[in-house]
Amino acid sequence: MPAAAGRTTVAELNVDVPHTARIWNYWLGGTDNYAADRAVGDQVRDFLPDIVASARADRAFLQRAVRHLVAEAGIRQFLDIGAGLPTAHNTHEVAQAIAPECRVVYADNDPLVLAHARTLLTSTAEGRTDYIDADARDTGTILRLARHTLDFDRPIAVLLLGVLNFIGDDDEAQGVVSRLTAAVPTGSYLAVAHPTIEVKPEESAAAARQWNATATPPITLRRRADLERWFEGHDLLEPGVVTCTKWRPGPGDPTGDVYQFCGVAAVAHRTNR
Repeated sequence: MPAAAGRTTVAELNVDVPHTARIWNYWLGGTDNYAADRAVGDQVRDFLPDIVASARADRAFLQRAVRHLVAEAGIRQFLDIGAGLPTAHNTHEVAQAIAPECRVVYADNDPLVLAHARTLLTSTAEGRTDYIDADARDTGTILRLARHTLDFDRPIAVLLLGVLNFIGDDDEAQGVVSRLTAAVPTGSYLAVAHPTIEVKPEESAAAARQWNATATPPITLRRRADLERWFEGHDLLEPGVVTCTKWRPGPGDPTGDVYQFCGVAAVAHRTNR
């Protein structure tokens, strides 16, 4: 089945309703956003002046994690769920710059993101990049369609960056993680990034309330311990669950705490799990 099947068209967009992918794009300095998105982005920034730095730290974590997984762990396949709008240094660009044969499948269900799928579908001749129109909760569809591009007998890195925060029910979020990690073989990896309530709790809570009053989908902030539970049973890489700036920063990278926790683990299928 072609990855383009069932895509939403630009005509179906409601530009008057702010949406997370477009607000995030605004914070990252992109142009694929509308007045309603910029208004909410500015309102959230009034509560959290460092939110732009946090968004950029999340993006920098993606780049460092993907580089590590390709260059150090030998990963050549990625399943990036909740990919968001294309900006600079997308997963396939980072991975294929190191190993051109890398294969990347993106999954998202935002209309504007889907309208830009052709941008994401560019790939090196040696590798492949595809796109799935599916909600993160619909792991059955994601895994079924990803098999058209990825070999599930070989290691796969599952990326859940800034997406589980839009699944408010803790059990449902855990179920998404568990089903995805159960589907990939030993030698695979799981990377998660998620906004937290633990950095500037009062300001973060106020910003989340403002978001949920004006934007879609609603957001849930979680704690470090919540992310650590998602990694239970797997081999969490050093430095563990930390704010995005502190996951293996390079020389000159900012290291101040931001509103996003993250972590990377090697997937392990143990008999006592």
